[in-house]
Amino acid sequence: MRNHIEMAGVDLESGWIPLEGIPGLEVKYLANDLDEAAGTGARTRFVRFAPGAKTPCAFLHTYWEEFYLLSGDLTSPMDSPEAQTMQAPRYSLRPPGTPHGPMSSAGGAIALELQYFVK
Repeated sequence: MRNHIEMAGVDLESGWIPLEGIPGLEVKYLANDLDEAAGTGARTRFVRFAPGAKTPCAFLHTYWEEFYLLSGDLTSPMDSPEAQTMQAPRYSLRPPGTPHGPMSSAGGAIALELQYFVK
């Protein structure tokens, strides 16, 4: 069960955690009780791309994902003839099973992700 959080301050300068397996990407969790194995819960987090950071492959999730590019640029799908470079602000709503990426950021970016299961 998620806890109530009311107008908490958000420090975008510290508290970032490297995203395992993807150099140049960091996350900062605001709330997280997502349990992928059980198919329950939700998480809200910031994702920060360092300049030049790239994801290694396309992603596919079993949960819903809302992705809001707050600042910077993203190119997706990277290294593809269909690649598009997008500047913030941008928004995506991805149902479970929607492939997305790989992506890169030339100048760096910060995004807000909301990931959740709907029963």
